Amino acid sequence: QKPFKELIDINSCSPHQAGMKPVSYVRQVLAVCLYPQLLEDKSLPVDVRLRAQSLLEVCPGGSVGSYTASSGMPHIRQSIAEFITRRDGGVPSYAKDIIISAGSQRGMMLLVRLLARGEGVTRTGVLTPLPCPHTLPMLLDEAGVKLVPYQLTEERGWAVDLDELHRALKTARGHCEPRAIYISNPGNPTGHVQDRKSIEEVIQFAAAERLVLLVDEVFQDSVYRQDREFISYKKVLFEMDEEYSETVELVSFHSLSSPCMGECGLRAGFMEAVNMDPEVMQYLDILIDTDISTPVTGQLALDLMVSPPKPGDPSYDTYTQEILLARATLSQNAQRAWQFLDGLPGMSCQPAMGGVYLYPSLHLPPEITEQAKSLEVEADVLYCQRLLAGRRCVCRSRLPTRWSD
Repeated sequence: QKPFKELIDINSCSPHQAGMKPVSYVRQVLAVCLYPQLLEDKSLPVDVRLRAQSLLEVCPGGSVGSYTASSGMPHIRQSIAEFITRRDGGVPSYAKDIIISAGSQRGMMLLVRLLARGEGVTRTGVLTPLPCPHTLPMLLDEAGVKLVPYQLTEERGWAVDLDELHRALKTARGHCEPRAIYISNPGNPTGHVQDRKSIEEVIQFAAAERLVLLVDEVFQDSVYRQDREFISYKKVLFEMDEEYSETVELVSFHSLSSPCMGECGLRAGFMEAVNMDPEVMQYLDILIDTDISTPVTGQLALDLMVSPPKPGDPSYDTYTQEILLARATLSQNAQRAWQFLDGLPGMSCQPAMGGVYLYPSLHLPPEITEQAKSLEVEADVLYCQRLLAGRRCVCRSRLPTRWSD
């Protein structure tokens, strides 16, 4: 029996659970879409009511209660394509290359299922960074895909090291057939942000080794370091020579779980596939058709995320203030948490450049390591167990040995 009834979850990326307020404009528009009688409510800003009306008009039957196409509503896929084009400085994006899914992880599962084939030495392998999102190893396992670990370089701010990629690939061959490389930028759970040179190196590596690039860019709205900015893999790819821009297969992911939106519970994300073989895309369409469509409220929220109020709209000032406040709060929290963790005895931590996570390293005394061995658990697992028992904090240890070896 513990002296507390509630736990503090410091493991999951759930901003609203941690106290962040939802964006008013998003919730207002969704409220009207869910209860259309509010279209007559003049206490709501006029642009909120007009936006809700336009979104209801593209919903099948004019209702959020209808099914949609498995890949998402055409109008919203077009909105996403226009957002990507703006974000990448005019690099074109097309609605046909956009697939909406019930969160970015669901989209990742579809792609991994598409890549999965073979057994033994022909089994698909995916180069995966360590540390990585805690659900990714389980996702790969479920799809029958081999995790091929490559270690990020902690002392260089969790940088992607080209020599380490080559080492991981060489080690994997003979055990599986690597067909893709997974990248998280900004990093989950490391908080690193790649610069252009690093991205170019990864693209060149993927091209030389004929690997599909799977890039998680969910934290793109949250970069804190003044000397870093988010640059999408697609933008860098299309600014490289044609030997890369026209050949490297790239699938990027984004979702409502982005830190400044924080709408994790609405379950909606999207992926954009570029340079994919048309026959592969046809098979992907078949896989998607076996899935029920993404929740309509989530799709509508995606539209609001990628096409927010514009200058001059009644909701613009409030929306902008709320987004800037969320970003400033995340930045301040990241700095405070880093200073605290890095100052603890037996712990070191790289400062976060972006995202919502910090990934500290433990430097435990020998007696704790020996005690963990006697209990037949990893030392960091023992630390997490004691943190839970003594301070009611839920956190995760590093990747289990069966995946990281």
